[in-house]
Amino acid sequence: MTNSEAPTTKSKLEELERRNQEALLGGGEERIKAQHAKGKLTARERIDQLLDEGTFQEFDRFVVHRCHDFDMDKQKIPGDGVVTGFGKIDGRPVFLFSQDFTVFGGSLSGPFGEKVCKIMDLAVKAGAPVIGLNDSGGARIQEGVVSLASYGEIFRRNVLSSGVVPQISAIMGPCAGGAVYSPAITDFIFMVDQNSYMHITGPQVIKTVTGEDVTSETVGGAKVHNTKSGVAQFMAKDGKECLAQVRQLLSYLPSNWEQKPPYLATGDDPRRTCPELDQIIPDNPKSPYNMKQLIKTVVDQGTFFEAAKHWAKNMITAFARMGGNAVGIVANNPMHMAGCLDIDASRKCARFVRFCDAFNIPVVTFVDVPGFLPGVQQEYGGIITHGSKVIYAYCEATVPLITIITRKAYGGAYDVMGSKHHGADVNFAFPTAEIAVMGPEGAVNIVFRKQLNDATDKAAAYAELVADYRKNIASPYRAAELGYIDEIIMPHSTRAKVIQALEALKGKRTFRPVRRHGNVPL
Repeated sequence: MTNSEAPTTKSKLEELERRNQEALLGGGEERIKAQHAKGKLTARERIDQLLDEGTFQEFDRFVVHRCHDFDMDKQKIPGDGVVTGFGKIDGRPVFLFSQDFTVFGGSLSGPFGEKVCKIMDLAVKAGAPVIGLNDSGGARIQEGVVSLASYGEIFRRNVLSSGVVPQISAIMGPCAGGAVYSPAITDFIFMVDQNSYMHITGPQVIKTVTGEDVTSETVGGAKVHNTKSGVAQFMAKDGKECLAQVRQLLSYLPSNWEQKPPYLATGDDPRRTCPELDQIIPDNPKSPYNMKQLIKTVVDQGTFFEAAKHWAKNMITAFARMGGNAVGIVANNPMHMAGCLDIDASRKCARFVRFCDAFNIPVVTFVDVPGFLPGVQQEYGGIITHGSKVIYAYCEATVPLITIITRKAYGGAYDVMGSKHHGADVNFAFPTAEIAVMGPEGAVNIVFRKQLNDATDKAAAYAELVADYRKNIASPYRAAELGYIDEIIMPHSTRAKVIQALEALKGKRTFRPVRRHGNVPL
């Protein structure tokens, strides 16, 4: 080649621009149109929606697969089905990957997996959250075991990153087979209603094996995993709302385990009293009341962000702010199953408390629990094991723990819901609190069986004994006398009391025995 034929600087720049434009199109305009026709954003559009404008820096734009079987060497598309890089959300760095369904159906190849692993490794090094936007047909069949190896590498990094940086998964299309396990290990899963699904085996396999006629939506859609399985914690009506929810969640979270959650001034007076709370607990101990309204009244106005709100509704888990600082809220919900603890509520509570503890988020617990849900199915389902997860989560936690008993706290459920005995730092109770081994009705039937049998007017005697037990035995003053309750407070002072306690506990340190790790009752 002569000097006149050598590539010029201009031609090299033009070549780069041409290649960039080719890569930005992914699978091409026709496939982009098909993606839009399904009501879905493309991989790059999702990134633009999620990140602060102009902050995305892409890695590995020109990576292609290395497969030569099945004529795959004739089908190479820059990026190979996933867009990876880093950017900012609310000015804070995040690393992310966005699967591109327009390229080989977003299927995972060896190089695809390498791109994702590179991002995950960098996120841990940088101490920044990692976000996965999932829209994939699964493993690329043409690559055989290579794609399976890539999944394995991703799963291992999910585990090693757990508790180090927040890991968030948004399911924005299909996610099936082995692909579901990476999101399952991450901290939170978002799904899009009617436009995303997760399942191990698809409708055809289920039909063959069990004879059941199902669709991907009925076996693994957003509603299924947000209401029945508890696999997902958030559900959005469309892709844009889903990505907005991800941004909202991150506003409560630190970038890594060594940092504190970001402070945000809300303008809500930390000393604000809540006089309406003095009337929120009904006189009838069997009447429900709105625990969510109680919580929303106490926390900084407009900051209640609920997780898993459609699943195990007898348990409330949410992020909020108190005095501008992020907290995790756990509460029994008397509007559902009287706030009983069952298998699903136990799982939901334990997982949430452990996440908060991993990332320096104080836990504020509101207690109104009559006990564990009785029943053969609960016992067969392992309520003993699942209930012990709540014990493990609270006893293991080292973040500030503040508990408020609003009404019932009976039996073992009193212990597990952030009691002083499991390491809670500050325990408050309303004057309406009832703390005892069991409810007055059950206790009277056992303790005063003979006296009731001998009574002339059994109904009157029973009512009198129940009232006396509730007043003198289940009284919060009994627990306060023993130091199990630090202070019995007026409900209207709850906000100020909790914020003062959180301020006092900011420098909390907890020492644990040296060990490899505990053995969670899984």
